[in-house]
Amino acid sequence: MKILIADKFEAFGIQQLKEITDGVVCEPELKDETLTKRIAEFDPAILIVRSTKVQAPQFDAGKSLKLVIRAGSGVDTIDVPYATKKGIKVANCPGMNAIAVAELVMGHMLNMDRRIADNVADARAHKWNKKEYSKAAGLKGRTLGIVGVGRIGSAVAKRALAFEMNVLYYDVIPDIKPADDPHCKRASLDELFKQSDIITLHVPGTGDTKHLVNAERIATMKKGAMIINTSRASVVDEPALIAALKSGHLKAAAVDVYDNEPAADAKEITSPLVDVPNLYGTHHIGASTDQAQAAVAEETVRIVREFKKSGKALNAVN
Repeated sequence: MKILIADKFEAFGIQQLKEITDGVVCEPELKDETLTKRIAEFDPAILIVRSTKVQAPQFDAGKSLKLVIRAGSGVDTIDVPYATKKGIKVANCPGMNAIAVAELVMGHMLNMDRRIADNVADARAHKWNKKEYSKAAGLKGRTLGIVGVGRIGSAVAKRALAFEMNVLYYDVIPDIKPADDPHCKRASLDELFKQSDIITLHVPGTGDTKHLVNAERIATMKKGAMIINTSRASVVDEPALIAALKSGHLKAAAVDVYDNEPAADAKEITSPLVDVPNLYGTHHIGASTDQAQAAVAEETVRIVREFKKSGKALNAVN
């Protein structure tokens, strides 16, 4: 059973895959046409990717392809409906990066409140402005609104409660609850946007969530509120966010995802978000901790092992 890994992958994971089956190759530079060509040549039964796109040409090239594994959670880079049409299973590794993303969210919250990045930039430029940087509200007692409380949203809730914050949460699943705590309460989406001091988004990129955060919804937020998006860029209307930041309606925002995001190996970013002083952007690193990547590799190996043994695709999304 041949396996093609078309992205960076943990070395120990590659070794474990080789112990399961012969014919395991890792070529992380493959994408688009080169990936299509390599699939046609190598003819793998399993394709493993992280951020590499898998679309119709790649599926058509794989005559023996039976399973595509997304070594991560979101599958929006994979044409799942087309895979289903071709009889190819698509599986993912949900929740393996939850703690890593939650830690980044907490970092963004602390940074927006205390302006840590600006502090450091000025200090490196030999500028001293203690008076300006002494202005901060603090997180204790503030209300954090969490939109989507799956594994990541729930991990954020636990950490926010440890900071003695009040948590409001919204999820389309009616009986889900991120924490059993009196300071953690369910709210409607409208209530959450109106009452929260900080909002963090943890929903998939779908037609239903496209521009969930738009000009109208931002207008209902408190003046001076802040927002964090580490989920999918499509969830936020970027021009509306920029306008709210420039007008001062929002104090700050933080993102880890962008419309027209650069490829992982790109050297520059042209997003208009990065030109907004009170917008703090990171380089889509939410899942990029050693712990998270090790967990993803272990889950990927588990999926492959079971697929070889029984033909069952664990965590299948189709």
